[in-house]
Amino acid sequence: MKGIMKKSLALILAGTMLIPAGCGSSADSGSSSTDSAATESTTTDAAADTSADAAADTTDAAADTTDAAADVPADAHVLNIWCWNDEFQSRFNDYYPEVKEVAEDKSTTTLNDGTIVKWTINENKDNNYQNKLDEALLAQESAADNDKIDIFLVEADYALKYVDSDYTLDVKNDIGLTDDDLKDQYQYTKDIVSVDGVQKGTTWQATPGLFAYRRSIAKDVLGTDDPDEVQAALADWDKFDEVAAKAADKGYKMVSGYDDAYRTFSNNVAAPWVTGTTVTVDKNIMRWVDQTKTYTDKGYNNKTSLWDDAWAADQGADGKVFGFFYSTWGINFTLVGNAGDDGFGDWAVCYGPEPYYWGGTWLCAAAGTDDADLIQDVMRQLTCNSEIMSNITREIQDYTNTISGMEAIASDSSFGSDFLGGQNHIALFSESAKKIDMSNAGPYDQGMNENIQKAMKDYFDGNVDLDTAKTNFETAIKELYPELTEVVWP
Repeated sequence: MKGIMKKSLALILAGTMLIPAGCGSSADSGSSSTDSAATESTTTDAAADTSADAAADTTDAAADTTDAAADVPADAHVLNIWCWNDEFQSRFNDYYPEVKEVAEDKSTTTLNDGTIVKWTINENKDNNYQNKLDEALLAQESAADNDKIDIFLVEADYALKYVDSDYTLDVKNDIGLTDDDLKDQYQYTKDIVSVDGVQKGTTWQATPGLFAYRRSIAKDVLGTDDPDEVQAALADWDKFDEVAAKAADKGYKMVSGYDDAYRTFSNNVAAPWVTGTTVTVDKNIMRWVDQTKTYTDKGYNNKTSLWDDAWAADQGADGKVFGFFYSTWGINFTLVGNAGDDGFGDWAVCYGPEPYYWGGTWLCAAAGTDDADLIQDVMRQLTCNSEIMSNITREIQDYTNTISGMEAIASDSSFGSDFLGGQNHIALFSESAKKIDMSNAGPYDQGMNENIQKAMKDYFDGNVDLDTAKTNFETAIKELYPELTEVVWP
């Protein structure tokens, strides 16, 4: 096993170590931001380095890792959890029943049985988290018991990198979760971390997407801010484009920038990015390109990029943007923060033109752990316990991975979001979540999604023509994935 495992991850390191981290949320005691997710559009330049250089940089930068409880007694029983922000740490500390106390600096959590949970947090920037995780996993077998990784977290866009390797354990056969434990979870959340029918991760959240819009702007453009009527006006892309023209006539932008609608298109492709060694650019990706170029040329967007200051400002009180495509974490945390107090009551949500999802965080059990029983309990309590997850949703409005729990909240007439003017957004999320299809997800998604967006920005700005943008995309992905031999365009 030792040789096989090292070869498996060595191949991963050579092929994907430099892919920047994908989108996700971060939280601090229930108030999330998406600073770590900003790496989707800002860290692709790191792909120019060689994997050897990156590995060396990772080793040199080891001291940057969060100083996780250096004073833990040598004889303590330690559960090591690796992540890139404090979102799961907050959920764990606030909702795991076995928590006894949390260190003042939050570097450790002590459980009722004396186990010390040691948190190692490396931010995503410049692929820092994945690089350090990969190095640690390569050293897993030779590490001391208290230094071995027990649980590590992954995001949707690169989950398969780890799921399809020997470094993750089967959550059923190895960890002990049962079909009954997992039966109330959304199917797509299980599919995304499964290979050949083997599930190797689990999550407390589901991340269906909606379209969040400014009520005041909707009233000015459409004469109504009612979610059902706004949805009727935005029910497909042709209607969406018609409203964009009306908004422009009133002095508004339909979306903020180039990337806002991307996930809605990319989640509705007809086939995976890669089959064999051939890359196929789906026609739905080119629909995004065509729409975004039109919106840029006609002034329907504000020429921003996800996570930049101008994009965030467009969500503030002085913003003139009709709406934003956001998933659960985005609406409940990022948009709320960017909109500020003046935004409360001036936003609502509707389904938008197509169902989609964006982001999500999964727990994986690391091969080599000696804590399978404890990991089983953590996973069962925090990803399978409907009561705990429903409490998370009711208390901090994080959309959780319990179908029955979300449907109960969706039908609760007393539940609503003050930010959304009292609207029960969980009702919309619960319907959208049922339509998520992960059948076309693949291990190359992160690199493809990031590089197509990067390559097309020069085209949107008029710096290159479309053929040149296509060539630049082909060059970038062939450098990133040398094993890919052909790119087919619709």
